[in-house]
Amino acid sequence: MESGPAIFAGAVFALFGGALLVWTAVRARQRQPVAHGVRQGVSVTFATAVAVASLAVAGWCLTRV
Repeated sequence: MESGPAIFAGAVFALFGGALLVWTAVRARQRQPVAHGVRQGVSVTFATAVAVASLAVAGWCLTRV
């Protein structure tokens, strides 16, 4: 019964982290801004860190099943 919320949260974090990572990679490869008003290197680094952290939380949630 208690594994349902963990699976849902893990799936949401995994989808968000994966989508953010792909979106950031595509924007950086096309030399388009990832965040407006911020230098390219800083915004790519921050977005990548947030995506990796989200994927780590997803992994943690899914190991609690």
